[in-house]
Amino acid sequence: MGDSLGTIIAIAVAAILMFVFPVMTMADRTDDVSQLTVQTETTEFVDEIRTTGKITPEKYNKFIESINSTGNLYDVDIEVKVLDENPGKKSVQVQRDKLGENYYFEVFNSQVMENINNDKPYLLKEGDIVAVKVKNTSQTLSQQFKNFFYTVIGNDTYTIAADHGGIVTATGKE
Repeated sequence: MGDSLGTIIAIAVAAILMFVFPVMTMADRTDDVSQLTVQTETTEFVDEIRTTGKITPEKYNKFIESINSTGNLYDVDIEVKVLDENPGKKSVQVQRDKLGENYYFEVFNSQVMENINNDKPYLLKEGDIVAVKVKNTSQTLSQQFKNFFYTVIGNDTYTIAADHGGIVTATGKE
């Protein structure tokens, strides 16, 4: 009886070592490739916005299609800080020729998406700041394995995320 139980345990451990861990490793590599793809696409998307000064529905849809090609679902958050120049206000800074300070007000994802959903570009001007944050909302195979074996992954966590931002260098025109 003792030899049979030992044999069964040895076969179970061997099966885990031969099949489950390689699959887990491949799932982790798939997440790494997805992470790299999402980071690259996000950087290219933001840099294109910065150099053209506009977010067009075509560019946005191409970006979403590119990141969804990894097989996961993503939450994309676009935030724009619009430069509000206030040249009429006196400044206490050392520069005497400067009349005012620059202030930024924030435009969030829902306001940007309103234009994109209406098939209109969202125009920015030189000096605005744009930031895009992406994180996965679906569970990857790697997350499911880790959740099964380690019970460390919760519902609100994500493994694939990217963010990029910068100052717009061109004023967008239709």
